[in-house]
Amino acid sequence: MKNFFGSIANRMFVILLAGMLLATAVTLLLAGREREHAIDEMRLGHAADRIEQLVLAIDEAAPSVRPVILQTVAGFGMQAQIVASTTQADTDIDADNALAELLKNRLGVARSITAQARPECGSPPRSAHGQAPDCHAILIGLAGGESLRVQLRPPPMAHGRRHSPMTPSTPYLALFLVLIALLAYCVARMTARPIQALAAAAGALGSDLDREPLIETGPTEIRQAAAAFNAMQSRIRRQVQHRTHMLAAITHDLQTPLTRLRLRLEKVSESDLRDKLIADLAQMQSMVREGLELARSMDSQEALQRLDINSLVDSVCADASDAGHDVQLVEYPRLFVMAQPNALRRCLTNLLDNAIKYGKSARVSVTQEPQQRVMVRIHDSGPGLPPDQMETVFDPFFRLETSRSRDTGGTGLGLTIARNIAENHGGTLVLCNHPNGGLEARLLLSLIHFQASARTS
Repeated sequence: MKNFFGSIANRMFVILLAGMLLATAVTLLLAGREREHAIDEMRLGHAADRIEQLVLAIDEAAPSVRPVILQTVAGFGMQAQIVASTTQADTDIDADNALAELLKNRLGVARSITAQARPECGSPPRSAHGQAPDCHAILIGLAGGESLRVQLRPPPMAHGRRHSPMTPSTPYLALFLVLIALLAYCVARMTARPIQALAAAAGALGSDLDREPLIETGPTEIRQAAAAFNAMQSRIRRQVQHRTHMLAAITHDLQTPLTRLRLRLEKVSESDLRDKLIADLAQMQSMVREGLELARSMDSQEALQRLDINSLVDSVCADASDAGHDVQLVEYPRLFVMAQPNALRRCLTNLLDNAIKYGKSARVSVTQEPQQRVMVRIHDSGPGLPPDQMETVFDPFFRLETSRSRDTGGTGLGLTIARNIAENHGGTLVLCNHPNGGLEARLLLSLIHFQASARTS
């Protein structure tokens, strides 16, 4: 349920659906009350018509005919009788009665008309629309001085229908709910689509590299957009910094060998000097190659291919073993990734070289991780790293050994190149100290296919 409401489209769908259903329910309630009011008004008018006709008929009829008329109206929902006079002691008079007021307007204000509650009903409350309840009587003065007492009886089923809401039939109600749900769903999806487009655009383009990162909060689509924007911003900033550091460091480190080369070229006749010049030139060329590899790792043009990751890791480990290094591949199931073969080989080679150089040996494993990911672990038997340098070693030209001698270390670009290649593949590369000692490099990539046929060697 939490994942369902995590999407802004699902949230909007629920809100729209609930709002429409609430509006429909209120509309039906108001329409039902208006319908009841209209029915009350119609019943009131019909009652007034019947009483008016009865009063006019009694006024014009002879005394001998009046009992016949009074007996006849009993079949029209009324009981009528002629009384000598109207007294306050008979019943409680209800002067503010809609039927009495309507009859006064029709029969004239000169005629005495009052409404009385029936004794057996007591004084029941009035209805919501102001009409007197069904249980009441009307006293109307006649032309001869007597009074006509008309007692109304409610029509059959009147009490059952009163205050009943106006509800549609079940098939129409079901169709109505389905249409509302479809409309809410379409509106929610249409609203969420621009946000998804924003996330894709933010992952492809950035304008201000120094701005504060976006806060990754809110619904799923908003968090995706913020995460894509932050990743794009961090990556571009790091690439610009890497290239700047690369050019500055290469320029600085080339000054000394170039100066020595210039001085020794003046004495080229000596064989020992010639060997030193060749060594300096080789060192300079190695640094230039590493710098070029770093630049390529940040902007590789190699095409992506479906790659058997276990075959690639096996090949890299075999090359290292053939060179006399202590390298062992302990586990590798059959997994496939979309990758740049040469670039990913360079990434694995750099990690393996780093493990051999500082840890003297390497144990390599390939495992499938949750969410269709593959993890390549390279564990050495070296002393590990201080926790505060786990990220620093990925900086260009950073070396734990500060003499900058080729005999005790490389140029400090191997891990930088490896991480750039990993990020170009949408993966991650981290270092951590292994619980059993040594340093472990963890390369995490996305899978495109998995076959559960693990092998060990």
